[in-house]
Amino acid sequence: MNRLMKNISLGLVLSLPFTANAGSVNEEIAKLQQQWAHVNYELKDDAQQQGFEKLVQQAQAVTEQYTGNAESWIWSGIIQSSFAGKKGGLGALSLAKKSKKDFEIAIELDANALNGSALMSLGVLFHKVPGWPIGFGDDDKAEELMKKALAINPKGIDGNYFYGEYLYDEGKYQQAKDYLNLALQAAPRPNRPLADKYRQEEIRQVLAKVEKRLNKGSKK
Repeated sequence: MNRLMKNISLGLVLSLPFTANAGSVNEEIAKLQQQWAHVNYELKDDAQQQGFEKLVQQAQAVTEQYTGNAESWIWSGIIQSSFAGKKGGLGALSLAKKSKKDFEIAIELDANALNGSALMSLGVLFHKVPGWPIGFGDDDKAEELMKKALAINPKGIDGNYFYGEYLYDEGKYQQAKDYLNLALQAAPRPNRPLADKYRQEEIRQVLAKVEKRLNKGSKK
């Protein structure tokens, strides 16, 4: 179960503005985004768990109200997968399975929604979750989904970060470095400064590990 205990800090979304004629659902999704960043990055321990439990309920209410809206399912999946990454254990696997279903629903509704975030998020899940017989993890499927998402949004901070992290885990350090540097060069998202701040920190942490591996290899 160790791989599932990695922090699945998704929050993959959105350099593009929301569609103009869907004000109510967009307002609800914006609230989920902001609360996710606060709970995922700024809360700790019991306060974080309680925050995620509340967010899961809020996201479920949004998907029930806006069943045909792909963005609502994406954020429900993001919240549950992020909670899984913090929680660990069998409870994490249950959350990951629910998250997987949410992303699959979003892809059926609109695979391009939020710059392909459901594809990338589902790819991250396939990479992080243990494989059979414990879970549904599959690195080949993970890479396939991530590449599809990057084709939709090649310059986004989250997609390049997650694919760079995947390449690091696969031992492809130079390629990982290239994608992580692309992630650092991504344009700021005006509506998501908190998420960008902490994502950049995560990118630099993985980059430091990549550089260490590359330097070690060059000395052999």
